[in-house]
Amino acid sequence: MMASMAQPMAVVLAGGDGMRLRPLTERWLGRHVPKQYCTFAGTRSMLDHTLDRAACLCEPSRILTVVGRHHRDVLRGRAPRATDGTFVEQPANLDTAPGVLLGLVHAMHRDPDATLVILPSDHFVYPEWRFVASVQAAIQAAERLGDRILLLGAAPTDIEDEYGWIVPSDDLGRQPAHRVFAVESFVEKPAPAEAARLCERGALWNTLVLVARARTLWELACERLPGLTPFFAVLQAAIGTRREARVLDEVYETMPRVNFSSELLERASDRIAVQSLDGVMWNDWGQPARIVESLLAIGRQPAFSLRLLQEELEACAEGVSRQRDSQRGGRSREFRPRATAGAGAAREAALG
Repeated sequence: MMASMAQPMAVVLAGGDGMRLRPLTERWLGRHVPKQYCTFAGTRSMLDHTLDRAACLCEPSRILTVVGRHHRDVLRGRAPRATDGTFVEQPANLDTAPGVLLGLVHAMHRDPDATLVILPSDHFVYPEWRFVASVQAAIQAAERLGDRILLLGAAPTDIEDEYGWIVPSDDLGRQPAHRVFAVESFVEKPAPAEAARLCERGALWNTLVLVARARTLWELACERLPGLTPFFAVLQAAIGTRREARVLDEVYETMPRVNFSSELLERASDRIAVQSLDGVMWNDWGQPARIVESLLAIGRQPAFSLRLLQEELEACAEGVSRQRDSQRGGRSREFRPRATAGAGAAREAALG
């Protein structure tokens, strides 16, 4: 917990639909379940892991989790947990920016002066204690930076063309134990050759784990997302009143789809800093092969059969082949588990 300053608030983003993993979850579970609600190893879902990490940063009463209204059936089957905090429903999934802003206005309603930690709920991190320590350092750095948003960037382990990349520039010298840099630019899903060049330049993967003062994030959103923030200004005025549910539905009926990374972060690099996430394995688990690869690297087996993975890869390869035949483009992604030093060594109890 934070001792030298007020506790932050955590906003956990759990409103996504996990469509890239839909073929796997349907084969495995018999129906589609968004990946944040899946238990890929041990006894906790990805959402449970994220909430437990959030509870290391602040009291559960200061945790807000944005979920989809259409996720109610999945949530009904989930046992309540001590770290749950408050769940906030969004009527529809309109990409990432509305999810962030919905959590933001609820956080500002409770504590307008809070420092906010935005945590996607569908990412793998290991070891969790080191990730939490990095976020705690980022909270302290964000307090000092004041008018900047601070992102956590993961050191690349591969020439990855499906992630967003952050190109750092000047060393801000604010946090001796965790390096903090200004941001030169963002590059979204680069071609493999460009990803290789980014890796050589010391670019980082964009984890979308974000720390900022709530007011700073709101002011920046008002500047860069003028077509979206008025909806949330109307909603913010209704939070805690009898009109809240009706206003929420009304604003979402006409709200545009907006991507947080491309529409805000990429257009505001001068207002953003990045802290390197050192000594932490990070992966967005957007592909079945990544799940297996990460778990094998720490000596764990996935809860689903590896035969399902093989079937999924074969189906994917067949689809790519058809696409090549019709469009003369695209490429398949072959799964080759990478040997990881120390795999099978000390296991982290938190993964249970």
